[in-house]
Amino acid sequence: MRLEYFDMIDTVVTFDPSQKRIVTRSTVPAASPVFEGHFPGHPLVPGVLLTETMAQASGYLLLGLNGLSQMPFLMTVDKARFRTFVEPGTVLDAEAELVIEGSGYAATKAKLSSAGKPICDAQLRFRLMPFPADMRTLMQGRIEAIGLEPEPAP
Repeated sequence: MRLEYFDMIDTVVTFDPSQKRIVTRSTVPAASPVFEGHFPGHPLVPGVLLTETMAQASGYLLLGLNGLSQMPFLMTVDKARFRTFVEPGTVLDAEAELVIEGSGYAATKAKLSSAGKPICDAQLRFRLMPFPADMRTLMQGRIEAIGLEPEPAP
């Protein structure tokens, strides 16, 4: 996990296309420039980065299911709930499941936990669009790096 680069997912633990579900894992770094301001002397992962982690897990789920045929862009975050703080060194498990797909949109339910204890959850909606120039190549490299094996393109 590289917070300052919004590189939130370290590895895919489980990708189950039949259940339309993914589980990813990340370890919060011990040090990051993000912690210099959030908060000095008491470093915590900002809630927006926890939300981004859920969004990236959901995005990789959608890329895996559509075989990299469309790029998911986060559009809305609904019913986000944060239950606890996340400190440096925490191992995060992100779980996302597809709940709606159609007409160029998809919705997921996502949650973060650590050692089985809930951290946060949200409902996320994505717009599925053609890939911007060269982004498919970038995403192909990223999904290979985290160990995601996508379904064949429809």
